[in-house]
Amino acid sequence: MTSGIVEIENYIQSKEFLDHSNSNGSLQETALAPQKTSMEREIPSTSDYLVSFSTNAQSYCVGYVDIVNSTKISASLPTSELSQYYEMFLNSMSKIVEKFGGKVIKNIGDCLLFYFPNSVNGSDVGLASCLDCGLAMSNAQSIISEEMVTRKLPKLNYRISSDFGKVIRMNNSLSSSIDLIGPPVNMCAKINNCAGKNDFVIGNDLCQVTKKLKTYQFAEIQGVDVGFKYPYPVYRVSSSYR
Repeated sequence: MTSGIVEIENYIQSKEFLDHSNSNGSLQETALAPQKTSMEREIPSTSDYLVSFSTNAQSYCVGYVDIVNSTKISASLPTSELSQYYEMFLNSMSKIVEKFGGKVIKNIGDCLLFYFPNSVNGSDVGLASCLDCGLAMSNAQSIISEEMVTRKLPKLNYRISSDFGKVIRMNNSLSSSIDLIGPPVNMCAKINNCAGKNDFVIGNDLCQVTKKLKTYQFAEIQGVDVGFKYPYPVYRVSSSYR
């Protein structure tokens, strides 16, 4: 087992990983701020929201992690507990992404979308970062669920998926953050349901560029229908060190 894998596993088991006190504070301050009435709220006009796209497409690894059975779970929890549940999941996942040099693009409800800048145009270092991140997320499930139980919250299960390909950067006038559009973004969402609970799966495009990396194993599972003649191949990823 490499020192990098040992380091991330030690981090996941540390108090720092499960400490989200900074985010708790900011949420409490927001909750205590005076709320505008419906008459006071300003509704932006259509022209306030404008987007611009880069003309330079580059290839990156994109990742997606989604809670299993979130609709059923959210219906069973009061608001305060639901907030803790989502906070624990999203903050823990984003910490792991950051540890591997990734960048969170946005959360879409209970899903987190991210990418790896160092994977540009198929860099071996970036490809390995993407795969190691997905495996670390999978391995973190038991640690996060244990913490959930201590807080009297339901255990957490999720699915992780990644793919590789050309994306275009997008900016909008209402936010300083960036967004990405392109086939790997769409494919990550489509192949996510092919994963079992807490499994990490990748699309064929990512598998083809990472097969040269000998520290991972790829097992083809069910493909996903994306409108082509044949289903798009999907692979479950595991580490050769296990």
